Amino acid sequence: MNTRVAIVGPTGYTGLCLIQLLAKHPGADVTYLASAREELPNISDIFPQLLDRLPADVDRCKPIDPARMAAEADVAFLALPHKVAMEYVGPLLDAGLKVVDLSADYRISDVDLYEKTYATPHCDVENLKHAVYGLPELNRNKIAGAHLVANPGCYPTAAALGIGPLLAKGLVESYDIMINAASGVTGAGRTPKLMTHFPEHNENYCAYGAIGGHRHQPEIEQTLAIMGGQDSSVLFVPHLLPLSQGILETIYLEPAADDIEESELFEALHEAYDDEPFVRVRKDLPNVKYVANTNYCDVTVRMVKRESFTRIVVISAIDNMIKGASGQAIQNMNIMFGHAEDAGLL
Repeated sequence: MNTRVAIVGPTGYTGLCLIQLLAKHPGADVTYLASAREELPNISDIFPQLLDRLPADVDRCKPIDPARMAAEADVAFLALPHKVAMEYVGPLLDAGLKVVDLSADYRISDVDLYEKTYATPHCDVENLKHAVYGLPELNRNKIAGAHLVANPGCYPTAAALGIGPLLAKGLVESYDIMINAASGVTGAGRTPKLMTHFPEHNENYCAYGAIGGHRHQPEIEQTLAIMGGQDSSVLFVPHLLPLSQGILETIYLEPAADDIEESELFEALHEAYDDEPFVRVRKDLPNVKYVANTNYCDVTVRMVKRESFTRIVVISAIDNMIKGASGQAIQNMNIMFGHAEDAGLL
């Protein structure tokens, strides 16, 4: 029997991406679209590309009713903004559904740090204690038995997959990690904003957010601390690209010893990822076009030696809407329900 899927908040970009990916999943069916809108829409009116892609009774959005959803679905994807998602997770879990939350509400395990980062009280601290961080390459075994998975952020996914194996092997220092990252505008969501208005952003490229204070920075540091076994300090600077989807991160690290060779860095990446279905270690430089519309993360590494300094440069690329959001959410669902991990994603 196929896994039955509910999507809460399907009218944003992550909701659209979830529906499109699940449409080709051999072992899962979208059975319930839940919206908080007063006037419940047909999803094909919001996204005309979905016309005739779903049964008529599913195309029409329904209320967010946990009991009704539990009767029609096995898992709920929450494609809601942070601060909003945590209002629904408890009732959905209590109704018997498993939950994959695409917001930031369960990613940061320290409640005080969450509240400082997102400037809001956390109203579901008890479930936060039990949430599993949904980076499959790090937490696959925990994800398999989880009832609540916190889907990672897009920038943190690219950063962790690029840096983690080098930290774990003690090849790079955990301090003074510098990340220059650039994302397509879908990462800003579907709500119109001046910054993403076409005349403002077309043929443009800009840094944004507080330098060193972007809300993904604590999530990156938390994940790297787990992967490396010690606290990490990161300077993270996000940029906005004039394209719809894609993330490219250029990461600068201090070598942990003077005698480390580039070949050792590649060995660490290959050891970590050669058996992973969605991470590709490249000899050439990753490019957002190489990962566009896929669940892959492409990574490479270079040793840069100068007379006065040596740096390790990691380059990591993902599609922010797929491996950075909806694709990784489905990868997590596949692990939770015993599907092939790449089901619906190749």
